[in-house]
Amino acid sequence: MDNCIFCKIVAKQIPAAVVYEDEDVLAFKDINPAAPVHLLVIPKRHVSTLSDCTEEHTALLGKMLALAPKLAKENGIDVKIGADGKPGGGFKTLINAGPDGGQEVYHLHLHMYGGPRPWRGLGL
Repeated sequence: MDNCIFCKIVAKQIPAAVVYEDEDVLAFKDINPAAPVHLLVIPKRHVSTLSDCTEEHTALLGKMLALAPKLAKENGIDVKIGADGKPGGGFKTLINAGPDGGQEVYHLHLHMYGGPRPWRGLGL
């Protein structure tokens, strides 16, 4: 897509703070973070919205979601069991779809939020 900001990031036409890249996906820090850690995981191939996904996207969607625990650990937001045996830390994943779903950039993307709460703008 000629005007897609995420496609331009994939093509290296716009800089981004990349935290992960392989042949299928790219992950980078959000430029307007809503949490202490706010990452975006995107497919390199343009898909406008989750609503456009079909069975052919199953592996890609699985790869995006399966990447989340690795990125969480690398960015210090994974779930950790404390000395008391209770879990701490953690992160939230979110995919917005369409205007009523809060999607602002029409290139499929998975948000990862983590760090001490409360987080701005998430209503949580």
